[in-house]
Amino acid sequence: MNYLKNDSLGIYRSFENDNNHDKGPGPFLMGANTLIGNNVYNSQEESLGDIKEIMLDMRTGRVSYAVLEFGGFLGMGSKLFAVPWSVLKLDTVEKRFVFDVSKESLENAPGFEKDDWPNMADPAWEKGIHDYYGAPLYRQP
Repeated sequence: MNYLKNDSLGIYRSFENDNNHDKGPGPFLMGANTLIGNNVYNSQEESLGDIKEIMLDMRTGRVSYAVLEFGGFLGMGSKLFAVPWSVLKLDTVEKRFVFDVSKESLENAPGFEKDDWPNMADPAWEKGIHDYYGAPLYRQP
């Protein structure tokens, strides 16, 4: 799945058809719903799953995390992982995200079950996630 297939409003149609980067908002501004379901790969070309949700910090107006589903088979045995938004890079050629982490590192990352989400507003949880991925922790001035 990629953002062009999720684009029900035609936001990126002109971008795709004529590669005209002056028309429409993409790829520097993207509609959040067009990113749900996008595939995530690492730099070794291994699939790491897909984005299930995008978490917004309502206090700051920033995107905090992409919730990535990884592992399992056909949704069975998979786990969810909150990945700091800053570690994801949009690959506009392959129309997917790149997350430079090994499969083993992601398998050992702090994850959670679909019916047992963590308190993502907890500063200790937030620090742990950012430390694990080596991502800077944004603090509102």
